[in-house]
Amino acid sequence: MRKNITIVIPSYNEESNIEKLLSSLNEVIVSLNYNFKILFVDDGSRDGTIVKLKDLARNQDNLFYIELSRNFGHQNALKAGIDYAKLNSDAVISMDGDLQHPPALIPELIARWEEGYDVVYTVRAETESLSYFKNKTSKWFYSLMNKLSEIKFEPGTADFRLIDKRVAEVFSDFTENELFIRGIINWVGFSQFAVDYMPQERYSGKSKYTLSKMIRFAIQGITSFSTRPLYFAVFLGLGLSIFSIVFFSIYVGYSLYFGHPISGWASVITAIVFFGCLNLIVLGIIGIYIGKLFMQSKGRPNYLVKNTNYQ
Repeated sequence: MRKNITIVIPSYNEESNIEKLLSSLNEVIVSLNYNFKILFVDDGSRDGTIVKLKDLARNQDNLFYIELSRNFGHQNALKAGIDYAKLNSDAVISMDGDLQHPPALIPELIARWEEGYDVVYTVRAETESLSYFKNKTSKWFYSLMNKLSEIKFEPGTADFRLIDKRVAEVFSDFTENELFIRGIINWVGFSQFAVDYMPQERYSGKSKYTLSKMIRFAIQGITSFSTRPLYFAVFLGLGLSIFSIVFFSIYVGYSLYFGHPISGWASVITAIVFFGCLNLIVLGIIGIYIGKLFMQSKGRPNYLVKNTNYQ
C-alpha cells in the first residue's frame, strides 16, 4: 500500500510562481511511488494567488488550497497547512513557494524518512546568490540563539523539511501565539537528520522578508525559547551599578586628595542619558515577555480559514 505525503506551501502574493513550482513538483513526484497531495496555503494574498489556485485545482486532482481570512504571517500559514495535512498523511513536507527550496531534494528527504528518521530538515549552504549582509546576519542570529537558548540551532536551517505524522500530530497541539516553527521542531526531539542544499534563485517577485521583519522574527525566536535576556538585564544592571559605585568612589577620593572640586555638567548629562537608555532597554526586554503573556492569555487561534477544498 502506497504511503500518503502532503506537500505544504505557504504562499503570499506568489501568483507568478505557482505554475512554475507546480511543474517542478510534478516532474519530481511523478516517478515516486507515493500518493502526493500538494497543499497551498494562501496567506491573505493581495494578488491573484487564490484565483489561480482555484483555477488550477479544477484540472489537477492532487492540488488543494486553504484560503485564510487575512494575512496571519508565514509561520501561522505553515501551521494551518500542517494542521490540515496531518489528518490523512503519513508525512508532511513543508517548503516555500518561491522556488528557492529545490523540489529535486524531495526524494532524498523521503529516503531519509524511510530509513527511520522522524524529521528530515534542510541546511542552506552559503552561496553568492545570497547577499553578504543576509549571510552574515543569519550566522549572527544562530550564534546568538545558541548562546541564549538551551535548544541548539544549526546555522542555515530553514522551513524546508519533512516531518513524520507523529511529529505533525504533536506539533498541531501547540497553541503558542508567536510561532517559531524551526525552534519547535528542534525542541520536540524525535530522530532528526540534516540534509544540505544549495538554494536556488527566487523565480519571480520580491522577498517578503524585509529587514524589519527579519529583526522581528529573530527577536520572536530568541524570546520564544529562552528567558536568558531577562537574566542578562539583571546582570547588566548589577554590573553597571557596581561600576558606578567604584567610579564615583575613585572620583570623590581623587577630588578630595588633590583638592579639585566635583564639577562637569557634560559628564552628568551623559551619565543620565546613558542610564536612561539602559532603563529603556531593560524595560523593553521585560515588556516583550509581558506582551507575549498578554497575547497568549487571549487564547485567539493562530489562523482563521475562509475557504478550502482539502479533503
